[in-house]
Amino acid sequence: MSAHCCSHDAPAADTRAGSPRYRKILWIALAVNLIMFGVETRAGLGSGATSLLADAIDFFGDTVNYAVSLAVLSMGLVWRARAALLKGSGMVVFGVFVMARAVWMLTQGGTPEAWTMGGIGLLALLANTSVAFMLYAYREGDADMRSVWLCSRNDALGNLAVMLAALGVFGTGSAWPDLAVAAVMAGLAITSGWTVLHQAMQELKAVRHAAPKS
Repeated sequence: MSAHCCSHDAPAADTRAGSPRYRKILWIALAVNLIMFGVETRAGLGSGATSLLADAIDFFGDTVNYAVSLAVLSMGLVWRARAALLKGSGMVVFGVFVMARAVWMLTQGGTPEAWTMGGIGLLALLANTSVAFMLYAYREGDADMRSVWLCSRNDALGNLAVMLAALGVFGTGSAWPDLAVAAVMAGLAITSGWTVLHQAMQELKAVRHAAPKS
């Protein structure tokens, strides 16, 4: 957690958030996530892989997150913190949805296609690693910037997990590795979302505390 979360002074907005380079990176990230949402949705439905569908929904959520971040780049810290509250809530909701989806698939039976899982997982990993690398320098910014970095990092970790699940499905002929990875991805989304929510609430509290009394 960044230092200003514990401060009683109004936190200053990170000046890097309005830089042309950061804005360009967000546009690239938005395009990459939108494309991969379409690719993974089709692959997940075709292969019966819950972890791929979970990752596809995550790509869509991140597309919305990047769009929101672009919309509030030129606004004050209060609005950026409010945007982070929205995004953090979305991450938590996503995690709960994926967990419920995994439980539902457990009751349905069936085994996903391991080769499709592995191939699409590798493609998604390459896409997300590139985005995460570009965003690495902004990982310690305000709540909004941090949420963008966490989304990108979580995606890359999720892609690795999907590839491991594909190996597990291939080796065991069971859906358990796929469902287990989907559950882990859900837990990661929930905990990361809570981290973003906590920092955003701290930033809003600090701004209210520092506001002049009428």
